[in-house]
Amino acid sequence: MRAQHLLSVLPILGANGARILQSNDDGWAELYIRSLNEALNDAGHDVVLSAPAENKSGSGSTDVEPSPRTSACEYDSCPANSGPIGTNETNTRLNWVNSYPVTSVRYGIDTIAPPFWNGEAPELIVSGPNVGSNLFLSVPFSGTVGVAVYASHDAGIPALAFSGASDGALAYDTSPVPARSTVYAQLATQFTNAVLDAGAPYLPEDVWLNVNFPKVEGNCTDPANFQWVLSRINPGIFSDEDVEWCGSTRLPTETSVIDAGGCRISVSVGDSTDKTTAPADKQAVVLEKLSSMFTCL
Repeated sequence: MRAQHLLSVLPILGANGARILQSNDDGWAELYIRSLNEALNDAGHDVVLSAPAENKSGSGSTDVEPSPRTSACEYDSCPANSGPIGTNETNTRLNWVNSYPVTSVRYGIDTIAPPFWNGEAPELIVSGPNVGSNLFLSVPFSGTVGVAVYASHDAGIPALAFSGASDGALAYDTSPVPARSTVYAQLATQFTNAVLDAGAPYLPEDVWLNVNFPKVEGNCTDPANFQWVLSRINPGIFSDEDVEWCGSTRLPTETSVIDAGGCRISVSVGDSTDKTTAPADKQAVVLEKLSSMFTCL
């Protein structure tokens, strides 16, 4: 089932079309990012995709100038000997960079996307959905997170990093599209719209949001059954207090949210300077903007 059909079962929150640059670490031809690309476009956004030519999972914040390809891109999505960067022949808004995730989003920000927007910068960077979760100890090594951290810290553009626990690589042209890809696309679009609807500035300086979806299975195949929980990336044993929420000044860890089951989605406010949990004052800004979405664990 195509994403536009499934979008009808979710509330689209009325966000005006935004300039959104997409990237990931699983590659430009991975199904998850393509499903989200379709959903964001269907929601009225102005979307450009710039992602690695092949799977570069686990590459963190590595940034190396792209080199010419000698072999075909992942899933034969580009021919061999096709240069250091390239584009889809029928949709020039879909682009690949033969390097790492951070390099691909840097090229997207500086080179690939501006011509589509009369030289303007992206308003929001959307990374993922990653194939597999990015929780706690995996966060520093995640290229999906690396994209969001580069965008929010180095480029000064607010960023969201989405990851889904339902894993297993899928090519962009997989048919029929499995529920996990369409459900993650819908949920990511719903959350993206909520961030945009809350108004600019969308996030505090040096902040990105680390959003982890549970597996799409059982009751968690209907987007309406999912709940959003404000969380933290790392355990707070020696950390300062978090923002006060749900009667506590210590937010649950994102791992505990996912482990609790019940179709819960963790939303952690990340510090772009060190990839850990942002301080309480920045959590408070996000909570004020999105409190109507969040439930208690």
